Amino acid sequence: MFKLDDNLLKELGLGSLPAEEKNKMLAHIYETLEMRVGMKLAEQMTNNQLDEFEAFIDKNDEAGALQWLETNFPKYKQVVAEELEKLKTEIKQSAPQIIAASQDPQQPAAN
Repeated sequence: MFKLDDNLLKELGLGSLPAEEKNKMLAHIYETLEMRVGMKLAEQMTNNQLDEFEAFIDKNDEAGALQWLETNFPKYKQVVAEELEKLKTEIKQSAPQIIAASQDPQQPAAN
């Protein structure tokens, strides 16, 4: 589907980040994407579906959660792709500030 790796950071204009900052940025992208996709899908779920899905999350059953999504929301990958594209656009716009902040620890990071 997609990879959160150095190539993505290069595409976003963040290829020159120090290695530690790259890892932090990739983790931030993953967490943000996971939250946004979750919120988007939750908007479409009934209360029962939310309870079922949350049961997988509470058990840290990622495979079960993915299987549940594939069964109940077969277009969830499209939601992931759409949210990733939105996030990439936001990051590309902030890339110069993110790079500058990584080079000057006194400057706050862009949000």
